[in-house]
Amino acid sequence: MDNEKSAAPAAQKALHAIEQLVLFASHQQLIQPADADYSRNALLDQFGFSEPYAAEFTEAPLESPQAPLDVLIDYGFETGLIPENTDTYRDLLDAKIMGLLMARPSEVNSEFYRLSAEKGIEAATDRFYKLSIDSNYIRMDRISKNVFWLQDSPYGDIEMTINLSKPEKNPKEIAMARLLPPPVYPKCLLCRENVGYAGRLNHPPRQNLRVIPLKLNNENWFLQYSPYVYYNEHCIVFHHDHVPMKLTKDSLKRLLSFVEAFPHYFIGSNADLPIVGGSILTHDHFQGGRHTFPIQKAPKEVTFTHAAYPGVSLSIVKWPMSVLRLNGTDPAVLLECGNEIYEAWKVYSDPEAEVLAASEVDGEQTRHNTVTPIVRRSEDGGFEMDLVLRNNRTSEAHPEGIFHPHREMHHIKKENIGLIEVMGLAILPGRLKEELDAIAGILAGDTALLEGVQSQADHVLAQHASWVQELVSRFGTAMEREEAVKAVQNEVGIKFTHILEHAGVYKRTPEGQAAFRRFAHSLGFR
Repeated sequence: MDNEKSAAPAAQKALHAIEQLVLFASHQQLIQPADADYSRNALLDQFGFSEPYAAEFTEAPLESPQAPLDVLIDYGFETGLIPENTDTYRDLLDAKIMGLLMARPSEVNSEFYRLSAEKGIEAATDRFYKLSIDSNYIRMDRISKNVFWLQDSPYGDIEMTINLSKPEKNPKEIAMARLLPPPVYPKCLLCRENVGYAGRLNHPPRQNLRVIPLKLNNENWFLQYSPYVYYNEHCIVFHHDHVPMKLTKDSLKRLLSFVEAFPHYFIGSNADLPIVGGSILTHDHFQGGRHTFPIQKAPKEVTFTHAAYPGVSLSIVKWPMSVLRLNGTDPAVLLECGNEIYEAWKVYSDPEAEVLAASEVDGEQTRHNTVTPIVRRSEDGGFEMDLVLRNNRTSEAHPEGIFHPHREMHHIKKENIGLIEVMGLAILPGRLKEELDAIAGILAGDTALLEGVQSQADHVLAQHASWVQELVSRFGTAMEREEAVKAVQNEVGIKFTHILEHAGVYKRTPEGQAAFRRFAHSLGFR
């Protein structure tokens, strides 16, 4: 009897939440008015109801679906729709609910191209981006929790973020996922077959994912937005087929083709070699979006021209990494010039500058040189291509990579420096939020925590122990809390700037910059 009494209010809250979601979806044009009854019935069936909310519903539409989604997911856990109330299982049900409140992929595609034809490509991407947010594919509730600050540096402001938007699995889920067979479908997180996929413990749900088909270089590609949007309108452009990343002249041509069609977006590619490459090298893809990164604001230090490429200028950019910037009005000429630089860099060695294009591994030559390319439209309507020189060589002193975050920086970041960070946006691991807060607490007088760091080898801040000691010796332990937080953030920002310098092939020294110019001169640029 008691169970029946407690179940009724929960069911009523769930039915009310369904009405809120149907109204939200209609108001945000996730569905059309003719779809409302259909969508309501789909949700009623999903949660085991045979009738809708009985009371009169006169509320205004919500700005976000999250509150009614949480009510429905709580109800789903109570009624056994999900076995555990963890982020992973909640997300599986979340995407399933929102997938029932969206147009089919073909309808989304038709709307995109209709808007593009009638109002321009910016109107089309504006609508598609908003749809990705309203459908909860982009989790703005989580992204809003990310920590962000600007870091002053010799190269201008660096954008610093601590990423909290990607949910972490708990140990039990990780253990269960390991027992599952290796994934065969979809082959990876970028495959087109993810659209509408229900997900599982070791693969996120994608019922609320929609993608837009594109033609790049007469090939089939797709555009979608990243669910973790590290910057404004962070999009992913991925190949129709599951083919590995490989940087070629065609790659550069695709980048130029994209910014011709999407002049308000930049686009770039991770390098195609381990250590200096991105996190997914198994599926060819690019990243783009509508954001002005610090690298774009960096000044040109010296500019060259080449007789074979009229109208194209080549500049060395003042940046912690080694950046060659090409500017021109003719994308075909820019392509030829950029490709010549890339092909030359792949085989270029300068032992005096510790640049070796290849080395012998197990009797075979292994290539080390590649680039991180970035393409955007310039303010005058021309084309701008950054080629960031990369090298993935290792050594006994730097087994993770000579041009990679060195070990003394691993307590802050030890992952690859990919495209986004190359451009001056740090994506630091979520663990740092609590760790940096604790270190700020030490500088603000938490002596017990300081004693624990100094005496316990397994302390939660153990990896920061030597850095904590250095900070205490410089700042003491009597700072105001807010002042301590800013001081710690500033020190992290300084370290990240040094990390980018570690990843630079040509160092910011007179000798390093002279070697950089030698490479430009070797190509005939004067």
